[in-house]
Amino acid sequence: MPSDQSTWIISVPESGDAEGLFHELQTKLCSTSKSFQPSNLAQLSIPSFKTGTLDSLVTLSEELPKHDTFFTATVAKTVDTLRNLLNNDPSKLSQHILVNEQPVDAYLLRGWSWNEGRYGVQRSLREMIDVLNKEMTSIDNVMKSKLSNYNLAKGSLVQMQRKKTGNLSVRSLVDIVRQEHFINDSEYLQTVLVAVPKNLVKEWNLKYERLTSMVVPRSSVLIASDDEYSLFAVVVFKRVHDDFVQKCRDNKFIVREFTFSEEAIDKQREELETADTTEKELWTELLQLSRTNFSESFQILVHLKVVQLFVESVLRYGLPANYIGFFIKPEPKTTKRTLATLQSQLSYLGRRANPDKLKGKSGGGTGQDEAVGEYQNLLEQEFFDFVLFEIPWIVL
Repeated sequence: MPSDQSTWIISVPESGDAEGLFHELQTKLCSTSKSFQPSNLAQLSIPSFKTGTLDSLVTLSEELPKHDTFFTATVAKTVDTLRNLLNNDPSKLSQHILVNEQPVDAYLLRGWSWNEGRYGVQRSLREMIDVLNKEMTSIDNVMKSKLSNYNLAKGSLVQMQRKKTGNLSVRSLVDIVRQEHFINDSEYLQTVLVAVPKNLVKEWNLKYERLTSMVVPRSSVLIASDDEYSLFAVVVFKRVHDDFVQKCRDNKFIVREFTFSEEAIDKQREELETADTTEKELWTELLQLSRTNFSESFQILVHLKVVQLFVESVLRYGLPANYIGFFIKPEPKTTKRTLATLQSQLSYLGRRANPDKLKGKSGGGTGQDEAVGEYQNLLEQEFFDFVLFEIPWIVL
């Protein structure tokens, strides 16, 4: 059963009346499902590719699903990158999930055509697939590199910003303390910063002068407070510094090791500003690249799907390799009805193609087993009287 979260592409042999078949399908689909809109069906012009040999087509049929998986994953990763950059905002995402500056549905259902300029049909199918794969691999590699660079820059910024968050027992003090909070250029005295839990502030005020000897009386100054801690500056003699620190720990007062330096403070602020600027620049660059590469990768994926459609059509219907195709966007609630309508309208194709033909008509034995093995991939596929592939929807 095809997915109800994808646009279907189907092909049938050219009968000389493509317009008539299109209108017949459109009328029938709309009449059997009131929710099916006429615009959800569009014609697909399948190019006349070079068919090559039967063996080469079978080989391509086996390989194409692997390329399909890789191409689909690359498109999905690009969408995920955009979603993460835009904080999973559907309205913003819809402004960037565009193909040639138009919504995906418009690209598929409003006159899609093969890009002859980039993928000339004079190439063999093998060359065509190699070109598509090379382009998609290039996009995937570029996206991985740019995303890695951005994640490193963002990680560095987050790490710096994290130092400015949290309570006063752990956060950076660069933007809190000032020159006047410290005694500088003293041979004997030293300023110590202490983060005191809010419930122990009263105890601190009573105890700090007596934690050790040689603490300067009335030197405790409140610098800042938050919901959990109050930060004090206290002056002690250098010779008792280590002992004072230990006594603070014993009383659950947290000493913050900090040496005031204008140069160090300026350097940290400059590093934060640089990290912030770099992250914003890389964010903008990655956003623009992801937008462009989504458009490019989605087009490449659709071109690969059309090649798949052609290859399977030749294997199904044989020569001449003249086929007409359709894009169908099913309504999720009526997918089964849409599929049943297609099967009913196109059931006449069953007389022309049947998977049993692939098994050969000779009596059992080794020859039949070898034929089944050669076409195993084709036999395992879900079979309809028409050839069908799916282009996954981009869910915003």
